[in-house]
Amino acid sequence: MLIDSHCHLNYLEDPEQAIVRARQAGVSSCLCISVDEAGFPDVMALASAHDDIWASAGVHPDAASGNLGWIEAALADPNVVAVGETGLDFLHATEAEVQNRQREAFALQLGLAVQHHLPAIVHTRAAEADTLGLLRDHPGVRGVLHCFTESWDMARQALDLGFYISISGIVTFKNAANVREVAAKIPHDRLLVETDCPWLAPVPKRGKTNEPAFVAHTAAFLAELRQTSTEALCEQTSQNFIQLFGCGR
Repeated sequence: MLIDSHCHLNYLEDPEQAIVRARQAGVSSCLCISVDEAGFPDVMALASAHDDIWASAGVHPDAASGNLGWIEAALADPNVVAVGETGLDFLHATEAEVQNRQREAFALQLGLAVQHHLPAIVHTRAAEADTLGLLRDHPGVRGVLHCFTESWDMARQALDLGFYISISGIVTFKNAANVREVAAKIPHDRLLVETDCPWLAPVPKRGKTNEPAFVAHTAAFLAELRQTSTEALCEQTSQNFIQLFGCGR
């Protein structure tokens, strides 16, 4: 059993065939992630059509200036199991006004996650203090820091807040020693694995369009890194996914 905890199937040229290949590769479920209002209907169409596909509803920090009012109504759908992806990305957003919009959108979505008893899917880059500060400002919030590339100190503090950490194919990249350091230290019961497809295909598929089937390569790499069997890592990360999101097969 293996679950892709974060993918954007709706951005693939042929998501239906990608779902078939994922099943053939042993991927039993996928969480298809919303990033804005415009793409949400496509996310929901995939989740509604397949028993092994789930959805989230939220607005990525890059889209934080758009409409957020639709999110709460979307959370009523039983196929929606999380809020997000939301968060902060200050890597290129250096203007104070843009950063403030991201903070406001993130805070609103964290509030919805607490109110609706759903996990939050958090995107964070170059915004460690602000991200952790907003998580602390929302007692009871739970969720995952997805596609994690930040410091072990941030990961440790997020773990202390009860969050999970998800590792993508970046961990297989030659220049990603910091990600490997974090991935080796995450407690076994807080680790998730993802593709973030169609981006970030892992070695040996790097340079290709990523898809959920490729999460098997990341899982195998992580198993070796963490000195466990691939089967044990797949089972553990799948159970972690089910524990966090309350769904999955």
